[in-house]
This record gives sequence, C-alpha cells and structure tokens, in this order.
Amino acid sequence: MTPAARLQSAIELLDAIIAAACDAGPAADTVIAGYFKARRYAGSGDRRAIRELVYRAIRRAGERPESGRAALFGLAGEDASVRPLFDGSPHGPAPIVPGEPATPPSLAPAWLAPKLGHVNVAALLERAPLDLRVNTLKASRDDVLDELPGAMPTRFAPHGARLAEPLPIEQHPLWRDGAVEVQDEGSQLIALACRAAAGQTIVDLCAGAGGKTLALAAAMGGEGRLVACDTDRARLSRLPPRAERAGATNIETRLLDPGREAEALGDLAGAADCVLVDAPCSGTGTWRRNPEARWRLTPDRLARLTALQARLVALAATLVRPGGRLIYAVCSLLDEEGADRMAAFLDAHPDWRAGRRFPGPGTDRGAGVLLSPGADGTDGFFVASVESPC
Repeated sequence: MTPAARLQSAIELLDAIIAAACDAGPAADTVIAGYFKARRYAGSGDRRAIRELVYRAIRRAGERPESGRAALFGLAGEDASVRPLFDGSPHGPAPIVPGEPATPPSLAPAWLAPKLGHVNVAALLERAPLDLRVNTLKASRDDVLDELPGAMPTRFAPHGARLAEPLPIEQHPLWRDGAVEVQDEGSQLIALACRAAAGQTIVDLCAGAGGKTLALAAAMGGEGRLVACDTDRARLSRLPPRAERAGATNIETRLLDPGREAEALGDLAGAADCVLVDAPCSGTGTWRRNPEARWRLTPDRLARLTALQARLVALAATLVRPGGRLIYAVCSLLDEEGADRMAAFLDAHPDWRAGRRFPGPGTDRGAGVLLSPGADGTDGFFVASVESPC
C-alpha cells in the first residue's frame, strides 16, 4: 500500500470507531481487527502503520472528532509528513480544501476536564505496558522471569511481572499452561486488598470474565468458597475455561438477573468474609489502553453509572458477615465514582468503618486510595476497604 492509501484506510477506520463510540458499539481494537480481517491484502507493515496513525489521532483528540478525515487533518497540523498524503491519488484521500475542519488537540472532553484536575491526565494517554500476574497455583515469579527474558518484577504487586517489549503472550507455553494471566499491576493490588486466605468465603460480585476472581483463587490456595457473579452471560462464560487452565477448583459462578441480584444471593446474606465490588464504571483510568473511551462518556451515562454503583455497594453490604470486609473498586479517577461514592456509603452506614489499605502505592482520596499511571505506573483505580461492625 502507498502511504496515501494507508492514510485513507486510517480515515475509514476512524470513521468506524467514531460511529461505534456514538452507538455504544465495539471498542477500537475490535473495530481495527475486523477491518484488517476483511482486507487480507494489507501486509504486516501496512497494518502497523495504519494502526499507528489511528491511535495517534485518537490520543490527541479528547473531544469526539467530527470525522476520521477531520481527526487526521488535525494530526497533519502537527506532523508535516502527514499533510502531503492528502494527495487525491487513486487510493488516497482527497486534497485538503480551504476552511476544512480539523480536530483540535485536547486531553479530555471539556465537560470532563475539570473533574480530573487532581490527576496527570497526559499520563492517562501514554502507551500502557503489558503486565502479567504469576499464578502461584502453578508457578513462582522467579520461574516466570527466567522464562521471559527482559521481564521485570512489578514495583508493588508481589506476583507481577512487566514485559519490556510487547509479546503475543497467549501463544507462550506459560500462558497455555496457566502459569500467567494478563493483568495490570493495579488490578493485582485490588485483589490483594481483599486479603483472601484459605478457607474463607469470598464473593466477587462483578466478576466479568474473572481476572480478579482467578487472583483471589490463587491467594486462597484453592481452599474455601469463592463465588463469582455477573449479569453478563457472555463475559461470565469465559471464566470456567480460564479457571480450569489455572487449576483453580474452588470457583462457583452465578449469573445474576439485573435488578434482581439479591434473589440469587440469599444464601450468602451475612456469610461472606469479603465481598469485592469491582463496579461498572466510566473507565477513565484505562484511557491509555482505550483512549477512544473518552468519546463514549456523557454526563447522563456517568449519572447512570453512579446510581448503579450505589446500588451494588448497598447489595454487597448485605452479604458481608459481622467483622467482614467490603472492597470497592472502580477503574476510574472521578470522585463521583470513587471517593464520593464511598463517602455516601459510610454516611448511610455509620457503623461501618474504613479499614486497612494495602501497603505501598496510591494517594489517599477520601476513604480510599487512588492509583494512577502518572504517580504509580498502574492503570487508574480507586479502591477502598470498609469493615462491617462486629
């Protein structure tokens, strides 16, 4: 493909990604994978160059662009090598015309930027590293580091490894044998905050595909009761094969009916040593992995998410035994979803108290801790531990 044809492909991909963001469609990486699957003629060098153009345009545009062409015209204003590619060639984009709109650079949507004044937003848009969690049911971190040249221990998570260069880890024997899972160091620290131990009863209320569930199972040494719940059948269905590969035999999955979760959890009322609520959220803490997520968030969606978070925390509290713990986490750096959410919970439950946080990283924020790429090198998370009265 010519450089101009690559630019035209990037424009088409950005148009599809913008449309997906408007309609709650698939994430950018899914859109890109589908695009290239239908265009096998694009070689590896072409795919790499097109992807690079797409993500450069996405990362510089905090506001959703008017079009893919406007997004790349904006990039052309900063990169002199891009502008000449609007050349009107047979497979390239049409020439730029006077007055044509160009997407301006910004870090976040204008309505959202003031809510992020306490964090380094630019760091949220840097490239994310690839972190692994060593599955202690099958391997030690030293074993894994020996098998992965260039990998380094994570700063804070005792079972984490960070790769120096991208690696197709799912093709590696370590992954196929269940010795490692892909998991950001921040997510590993949230699982550690649960202080899971053998013989406990633990509920992962919003388990999704089970990344943190598997970390909890390893911490429990396969002993005790671990109940993984979610309302998304497709995501939860991914957990059993992952658990089998990991050798985690004490996981029970429960598919919940949205709005009627309590009916399916009655037998666990007041019985759990720990309930983890890794709640659905805006994902502002994961922008370095999904920068187009900035284009999906609206004030109305944020309001719906905070209402759901409040309901889930209240539900989780009914499952915790006297003296047990509730761990609340969101991959968000917004106070509405983090510190404010826990403040509201503690106001409504004055006999509960903020508990011991995990040691090491993070900045105190209300009743919890804020992890961020700029300060801690992790994805962005808020995490709090609160304890039920005895």
